[in-house]
Amino acid sequence: MRQGNDLLDMNERSLAQQQAVRRATFSPEEVKTLRPFSIWEMSQFMFPMPADTLRKKIADMPHLPQGEVEEDGRQRWFELEDINTLRRHLSFKGRRLMPERPPGRAMRVAVSNFKGGVGKTVVAQHLANAAALDGYRVLVVDFDPQATMTHAMGLTEVREEHTVWGIMCRDLCREADRITAGYDDPDDCPYPSSDELPADVQSIGAQRFQDFIQPTCWPTIDIVPSCANAAFVEFASAQYRALHKAWSFFGCVARYLDELPDDQYDFIVFDCPPAIGYQSLNAAFAADILYIPSGPGYWEYDSTTSFLGQLGDAIEDISAGFGAVAAEAGIDLPKSFLDIRILMTRFEGTNPLHVAMMAAFRNVFGDDVCDHPVEMTRAVEQSGRFQRSIYEQDYRLMTRETWKRARLSFDQAYAEMKETALRAWRANPDVMERER
Repeated sequence: MRQGNDLLDMNERSLAQQQAVRRATFSPEEVKTLRPFSIWEMSQFMFPMPADTLRKKIADMPHLPQGEVEEDGRQRWFELEDINTLRRHLSFKGRRLMPERPPGRAMRVAVSNFKGGVGKTVVAQHLANAAALDGYRVLVVDFDPQATMTHAMGLTEVREEHTVWGIMCRDLCREADRITAGYDDPDDCPYPSSDELPADVQSIGAQRFQDFIQPTCWPTIDIVPSCANAAFVEFASAQYRALHKAWSFFGCVARYLDELPDDQYDFIVFDCPPAIGYQSLNAAFAADILYIPSGPGYWEYDSTTSFLGQLGDAIEDISAGFGAVAAEAGIDLPKSFLDIRILMTRFEGTNPLHVAMMAAFRNVFGDDVCDHPVEMTRAVEQSGRFQRSIYEQDYRLMTRETWKRARLSFDQAYAEMKETALRAWRANPDVMERER
């Protein structure tokens, strides 16, 4: 007979091996580092100018970063901090190189679907990396207890209280005290105050909002990480909800993100778990734009259809059952998104089945399907295997055309996301500049 302690023992053995693999995957110092970028990459993908023009502009301004020159003298390499410095000071044909950033808070993009293997984390990681290379400041929120995004960002040791679970605990304490303070006599409040909540919840409730944010190997990407032990958040959240029935549990992350200064980030990207639960509902209620990745097969289509129905039902049920609670907490119901997009992943343009499934998706969902799918290439496969995105992989370690094709696929997907976000940003200034 096998029992729960057998599962825990297997988990402990696997976690030990997992740590060994991650240490071997990253640098010998156990810290993932971001590689430098060449003049060729900068002119091809970041700055809209020929490489020779870029070299001359940099040489004419010796006070700006000059990069590191290879021993053979043929190529210069720049760290991302240096690239951002150049972006702030250079122009081309009278145009600045800084990306458009409308006023207001950061745009929040949730990457979600409860079908495993459709590329949620891959899409979220590459959108975050592409935005950073485009000059934006990015916060990633890892809602998935598998913590793949967290590990891919170079974090290997994460404490449970610094995850979304910690944010929810902190929110419960703050909301409990806010609700209690709303009564003339706190003793008349039928709900517990924060000092009546479990001790572990109280200790986390004292954290500052910046305590949950961790730096990554990308200088302009931070993360609210996850960890394997955070899987119990679904059980804990149900327990907390039972303790405090007036707690709007679905608004925790939105309230938390509303505390961030508007100018701290430009994009916030959510990597959601393959399930509809307390964490994914928090992601949905905090998101401005919902991105739904789907593979090009029937099972992915079937799962995406179910996801749309179940998430829609969950949002409607919350709107119907928690209307008064939400209104008292300042949450507008029903939940609305500025846009919803379906992104085809693992797509092969030479595969007739994939082409047919893309046509089927577009026949059903119309313009909600992204124009540019993410193609399956060897470089994309290596991205998942080595926990390094296309942008992190050194093109000199493979055929340049293979790497370039994969990068262009993600660049096109990112460009479409960016245009979707900017269009929604411009059209909804009241949402993006909502008073706290």
